[in-house]
Amino acid sequence: MVATPDFVLALRSKIGTAPLWLSGITAVVVRGSEVLLVRRSDNGAWTPVTGIIDPGENPATAAAREVLEEADVEARPVRLVLVDVTEPIVYANGDESQYLDLTFRCDYVSGTPFPADGENTEARWFEVDDLPEMSTDMRARLQAGLDDRPEARFTL
Repeated sequence: MVATPDFVLALRSKIGTAPLWLSGITAVVVRGSEVLLVRRSDNGAWTPVTGIIDPGENPATAAAREVLEEADVEARPVRLVLVDVTEPIVYANGDESQYLDLTFRCDYVSGTPFPADGENTEARWFEVDDLPEMSTDMRARLQAGLDDRPEARFTL
């Protein structure tokens, strides 16, 4: 089960299931030729670590926090690699959201991955040339984090 932040629950108590614009992060954590992936508990998909930025939180801080919370791995964000907007999402309970996603390349610092907070059923390293199946969107975020480009990508 994916946890919903308290500030989102407070907003939902006022707006119901109406569309909600949120800011999120994706953390592409790299250790040598490996990348950290988690298997989501809600849909079973393999993804990089993702999460919602708390109000007033620096996005890079959110990336490091989410990696620690979800996979018990300490990571250091080194650069912003992708700025994108997700398609609208309708959750099983009817809540509608859309996300401004900021994807960060992060370097591994320490820790052994495991699903630390219940949002995921697995957390592990994958060789970059032997990745599990994942959505086109998540594959693009992952690739942006693995590419050696100094500038962030964005779509017009």
